[in-house]
Amino acid sequence: MSANQDNMDHILDSGIVAIIRADRSDVLIDTVHAIHEGGISAIEITLTTPGALDAITTCSREMAGKILIGAGTVLDPETARASILAGAEFIVAPALNPKVIEVCRRYSTIAIPGALTPTEILTAWECGADFVKVFPATTFGPGYFRDIKAPLPQVNLIPTGGVSLENAGKFMAEGASAVAVGSCLVDKTCIANKDWTTVTNRARDLVETVRKARQEMT
Repeated sequence: MSANQDNMDHILDSGIVAIIRADRSDVLIDTVHAIHEGGISAIEITLTTPGALDAITTCSREMAGKILIGAGTVLDPETARASILAGAEFIVAPALNPKVIEVCRRYSTIAIPGALTPTEILTAWECGADFVKVFPATTFGPGYFRDIKAPLPQVNLIPTGGVSLENAGKFMAEGASAVAVGSCLVDKTCIANKDWTTVTNRARDLVETVRKARQEMT
């Protein structure tokens, strides 16, 4: 089994991608550790955060085998390559750029482009996406995933944008392969106060929510 397949299975098995978006770099590593302590092991650091690439490199070295670290808000192939060389094991974009997927394929790295409409979702999949980030997910809600999965059952969908503890289970029940969660785990108040206990507890609650949703599906 390839490393890329291992990483895909990691995301599928965990069912959660945590998103870190901050306006300061000194909290990134502590935030990653707090999320991981809560049981989430696929973590995306968005490149809009200062020092994101350095944090990705540090995490990929210090927590190898413990977490899957990714880069988010990747808009072009040059940035995708820089992120992969920094240690990112998956690349997430808010929109579809086939050249970003091409770079991911070249480096055997998971590609998660963003899309919303059925045409965009199918195009992303045909371009070689491993997962398709449906963004913003709350535009149409969990029921939209049931509608998309009916004609496109083979596509791995990850709702992003507005996913919370209250609706994460609903997205999973309607066909999402995993959920991507940001502000409901790590908000500005937690970062400002360095309240890592709250971050860890929220992560644990989300893990339990996804576990229960999957259990009810079987």
